[in-house]
Amino acid sequence: MVFVWITAFFLLIALIVLIIYQLMCLADLEFDYINPYDSASRINKVVLPEFALQGVLCLLFLLSGHWLLFLFCAPIVYYNVRLYQQQQHLVDVTEIFNQLDTEKKRRLFKLISVVDDLEHAGG
Repeated sequence: MVFVWITAFFLLIALIVLIIYQLMCLADLEFDYINPYDSASRINKVVLPEFALQGVLCLLFLLSGHWLLFLFCAPIVYYNVRLYQQQQHLVDVTEIFNQLDTEKKRRLFKLISVVDDLEHAGG
């Protein structure tokens, strides 16, 4: 049982770090500290690891019998799978300025849901 909680804690911390990194890249782009190509390539490098970590975390909750935490994780995993299937999971270099607000909102929503998972896992 302790192994599950420790593993979940470190997975959640890794997810938070990845999402904050993506938000920082978008903020740097917004304030013109970085060019669109570098920002998009940095974000695209961590998108699939973020999806994988979220899936592993959800699977961990499912297999360990933590149904409530699984139900909190499942919608985000479903959302990630849909983005991947529709090939909308990567940031397009040519459209990044037009999609800046949408991408920031998407990541903020994910950050809020991961922090919510962390609160429920700790309590």
